[in-house]
Amino acid sequence: MFIEIMDTTLRDGEQTSGVAFAPQEKLSIARLLLTVLHIDRIEIASARVSDGEFESVRKVCDWARKENRLEQVEILGFVDNGTSIAWIKNAGGKVINLLCKGSLKHCREQLHKTPEEHIADIRREIADARQHGMRVNIYLEDWSNGMIHSPEYVFGLLDALRDMPVARFMLPDTLGVLNPYQTYKFSRAIIDRYPSYRFDFHAHNDYDLAVANVFAAIKAGIQGIHCTVNGLGERAGNAPLSSVLAVVHDQLKLETHLDESKINQVSRVVESYSGIRIPANKPIIGEHVFTQCAGIHADGDSKNNLYYNDLLPERFGRTREYALGKTSGKANIRKNLEALGIELDEEAMRKVTDRIIKLGDKKETVTQEDLPYIISDVLNHDAGNQKIKLLNYSLALAQGLHPVAVVKIEIHGKQYEQTSTGDGQYDAFVKAVRTIYKQQLKREFPVLTNYMVDIPPGGRTDAFVQTVISWEYRGHAFKTRGLDADQTEAAIQATVKMLNQIENM
Repeated sequence: MFIEIMDTTLRDGEQTSGVAFAPQEKLSIARLLLTVLHIDRIEIASARVSDGEFESVRKVCDWARKENRLEQVEILGFVDNGTSIAWIKNAGGKVINLLCKGSLKHCREQLHKTPEEHIADIRREIADARQHGMRVNIYLEDWSNGMIHSPEYVFGLLDALRDMPVARFMLPDTLGVLNPYQTYKFSRAIIDRYPSYRFDFHAHNDYDLAVANVFAAIKAGIQGIHCTVNGLGERAGNAPLSSVLAVVHDQLKLETHLDESKINQVSRVVESYSGIRIPANKPIIGEHVFTQCAGIHADGDSKNNLYYNDLLPERFGRTREYALGKTSGKANIRKNLEALGIELDEEAMRKVTDRIIKLGDKKETVTQEDLPYIISDVLNHDAGNQKIKLLNYSLALAQGLHPVAVVKIEIHGKQYEQTSTGDGQYDAFVKAVRTIYKQQLKREFPVLTNYMVDIPPGGRTDAFVQTVISWEYRGHAFKTRGLDADQTEAAIQATVKMLNQIENM
C-alpha cells in the first residue's frame, strides 16, 4: 500500500514566524520537492495574499506546466464568491484546496452563518471552480474540534457534499489538539461512514504529537498525509516530512514514492532559505542524530553493529560519526582514526585518549579534523610536518578606514607575504591569503560557505570563542574549527587548518 504525501512547506510552512520565501526560492524548493524528492503533491500558497505571492505562484505554475506537473501543484483558496478561483486561474493554477469550516463553532462565530448557508456557499464555489477546469479538494478547517464538539455538523457537511465533484477531503488538526487515540477514533469513524471518499490528514505539533497522530491516522485507514520540510509551520509547526517518512517506511511497513536518500539535501536547502535552524537532535536530519558519543556504543558498533537500528544514516544521505569528548573512550577515537586512515599503537592511543578526555572536561569541542593536530601535539611530532605554516600576521583597524591585514605564510618551505584590505579584519586576512594562492601560486582557493561563532554561556570577556567555518573545495564540503579567546584568532586558526587539509585532497 502506498501512502500519498502532500508537502505544504511553501504554504503552511511559510506561516512560521519570520519565514517568507522569495519567488525564486519558492520555485527552487518546488523543483526539489517534485523532481528530486519525488513528493506526490505540493501546496504552494494561499490565494489573494499579495502581489509577491501571485508572482511566486505564477513562476511555479509556469515551470510545472512545462514539466507536465501542474496537477501536482495545489493552492489554498477561500469560499469568497469566486475571488480565489479567479486569482488561482490567473496565476496558472489547476487545483484549488478550498478552505471550509470543519467545526460548528468556526461556522457560526467566524462566518456568522448557519451550516445550511455555509454548505450552499461551498456548493456554489465547487461548481464555479469546476466550470473553470479546476480540480477541487476540501479542507475542513478545525476538523479535530469539530469531531470533539460537533460531530453531527461534520457529518452533515460531508453528507451534503456527497454528489459534488470533490477529489479529496482534507482533515486538519488545525490547533494541534488531538492525541493518537482520538486521531484513530475520529479517522476511523469518518472512513467507515464515507468509504468512497478519499481523505488526507493534516497534523499540527502543538503537543509534540504530530508524528504520532500521523501514525494513528494511517492505521485508521487514511491514505494521504500532509507534512512540511523540517516541520515548519505556525506555532509549534507541522508534522516534519523526514520523521513521517521514516515512520511510514519502518514502523508501518508501507511505501511512498519518495527518495529518502534526498531528504537531508532538501532539508538543508529549506533551512538556508527559511533561516530557521534545524535542531541538532532533530530525528533523521539533525546534525548529531547519527553521532555516537559513548565509547561503549562505538565498541558495540565494531562488534556486529550492536548499537545500530533501522535508521541507518546512509538511507538519508548521511554518514555515522563518533563524537570525541570525555565519554569517548578508545573505541570512538579508533573509529575516527579509521576514517582518517591513521593507525596508532596502544601507548599512543592512551596518550591521545587522555588528552581528548581533558579537552572534553573543559567542554571544548574536539572534531575528527582536529585529531591529526592533537596526535601531533601529544606525540611531539615535528611541527615542520605541516606543509602550511602561518609565520606572522598583523591586523590594523582604524576608524573610518578599511581594516588592513599583512600576512606572512610558508607553503612547502617557501615564504610568501601579502597585504590586503577587507570589510573586517578576518576578511582582510582571507583576502591576503587568497591573493597569494590565486596570483602567486596560481592555485584554486576554497569557497567559504558558512561561518559560525559559539561562545560558552556566562558572558565572561575572557571566555573561549569557537569558530566553525564551512568550506567547499572541488566539490567536497568540510568544516574546520578554531578555539581561542579572540574570535579573529580562532577564525585564523580554522583557516590555517583548512589550508593544510586541502593539501591532501
